[in-house]
Amino acid sequence: MNEKPCKKGELRPVMFAGTGSDVGKSLIAAAFCRIFRQDGYQPAPFKAQNMALNSYATPEGYEIGRAQAVQAEAAGIPSHTDMNPILLKPQSDHTSQIVLNGKPFGTQKAYDYFRKEGREELREQVHRAYDRLAKRYSPIVLEGAGSISEMNLRETDLVNMPMARYADASVFLVADIDRGGVFASVYGSIFLQTPEDRERIKGIIINKFRGDLRLFEEGKRLLESLTGVPVLGVVPYVDDIVIDEEDSVALVSKKKTAVAGKTNIAVLLLKHLSNFTDFSRLEHDTHVHLFYTDDVQEIEKADVIIVPGSKTVVADLCELRRNGCAQAVIRAHERGAKILGICGGYQMMGQRIKDPHHTESDVEMMPGLGLLPIETTMTKEKITRQVRFQGVWDNVSEDMLNGYEIHMGETVFTEQGASPMNHICTEDGMLAEGCMATATCMGTYIHGILDNAAFIDYLIGKGGDAGSNAWDEDYQTLRNRQYDRLADHVRQHVDMERVYEILQGKNR
Repeated sequence: MNEKPCKKGELRPVMFAGTGSDVGKSLIAAAFCRIFRQDGYQPAPFKAQNMALNSYATPEGYEIGRAQAVQAEAAGIPSHTDMNPILLKPQSDHTSQIVLNGKPFGTQKAYDYFRKEGREELREQVHRAYDRLAKRYSPIVLEGAGSISEMNLRETDLVNMPMARYADASVFLVADIDRGGVFASVYGSIFLQTPEDRERIKGIIINKFRGDLRLFEEGKRLLESLTGVPVLGVVPYVDDIVIDEEDSVALVSKKKTAVAGKTNIAVLLLKHLSNFTDFSRLEHDTHVHLFYTDDVQEIEKADVIIVPGSKTVVADLCELRRNGCAQAVIRAHERGAKILGICGGYQMMGQRIKDPHHTESDVEMMPGLGLLPIETTMTKEKITRQVRFQGVWDNVSEDMLNGYEIHMGETVFTEQGASPMNHICTEDGMLAEGCMATATCMGTYIHGILDNAAFIDYLIGKGGDAGSNAWDEDYQTLRNRQYDRLADHVRQHVDMERVYEILQGKNR
């Protein structure tokens, strides 16, 4: 393998590849984006192809995976579609919407997507995006996807070792020791590679370690002896650093039941729940208890119920009716609980959902929950934009708040005189958005509304254990502090001197 030499002061691209899904690649990449920025470089993240229902709107109004938006924020730069040229948004167990360069490109079955036919056209799009990014930033911090040793997908792979070869990146293999089998997964991931790709793997990072780090000293020596690749660090498991998660696998570990003595906030656990990062701030507010549930009894214990976003609104609405959650939400509203719908959840709370073009399903009209005087018509075009807005819920607050929209569908009032929830600032003036039926029943298309302390205080109330004073500091300030904490944590447990030697093209 011939690697291009680095000029003095430059760093070669680096890829964080994984032994499997959910090993922590995204957070490790975010940490290094922050570390490189702290050390005077101009890093940018890149993931050729991402599969996630958590997405984000770029400043230009395009859609990318949430993980790359987080990594860009850690790097201190605006997010851009070149950081994630292909985003796959699952719509069922077998199909996904393809978002190419930030715009919907179509829907395909998994089998059709991973066929060889047409693959090179997508690969060319990926390479063009990388080249544009590499002209503006250095180093590029690439992230792999899933396991790098999926031999059956090797010929059609766009995101792992073929991308590392194109970028001439040094590869660091990330392994999750918490799930067990770390020796087999590391050894297998390396020795199932071709000789050329195996040579490109320059280091191993063991992630999510619990216990005394000294107990793994022999493990490090064994791994290095077995693989010939240095173990660059053993990063302890951490659960008190608040960084947005992307993978829906994370939902498995989240709280599922109400507790006594706190304000209970229930998020309906939809099968196709999207953008659960909307709730990150409340998940870590010690004054409330946020949990995810599709259990009718747990819904009945909630003080606030949130109907979240969904990639397949009609299918999830049908499931809510089948499992009794729809009726439980209506009963909760009648007893005085606060109900908030966000994006797809906002659409579900209306009188009806129409889909004349079969954009989402074969059902042309579906009755909603009937909690809001609105109806939604699904459209072929997706609305994706960042927004600044004022809340009508606060008697038109003077404060400008921040959020973003990612949705398909147009929503209109079904009753004259119905009240919007927000006013969005546009070039043409203030535009009504959302719907507020009562002080306890409302819906909005705005993701990130719960990142704004003013709205949390309205939704939950100020003072006592019900207040949101645990997060009184500006949310952006808090997020930056979390990135610094993450960087400090990784820097403390990874041999950064050796990392820099590798990325400067020196012998490993």
